[in-house]
Amino acid sequence: MERHQNDPFAMLGINTDEDKDAYRKKAAEKELNWRDVWAGGAFGPIPSEWGVRIYPTNYVLDHEGRIRHKNVHGDRLDKIVAGLIAEAKAAQ
Repeated sequence: MERHQNDPFAMLGINTDEDKDAYRKKAAEKELNWRDVWAGGAFGPIPSEWGVRIYPTNYVLDHEGRIRHKNVHGDRLDKIVAGLIAEAKAAQ
């Protein structure tokens, strides 16, 4: 996300499309500004290991890589990210 480009923050998208070529085309058209990877379909290794059952699913990790929240959106997500950025800056 561009507004956090100077913060200790990163986003990662996990795409579960079955067709890798269709995923690549769609990702190029959307001009994503975060890292996005193809997961090998809905039953690929990442969705299987992380127990993803609904789409979209999001996980919010802290600066140490621990999952702190799952499936948060909108204003709540913005507040959580701001809090985690503040924690990461304080830990530097």
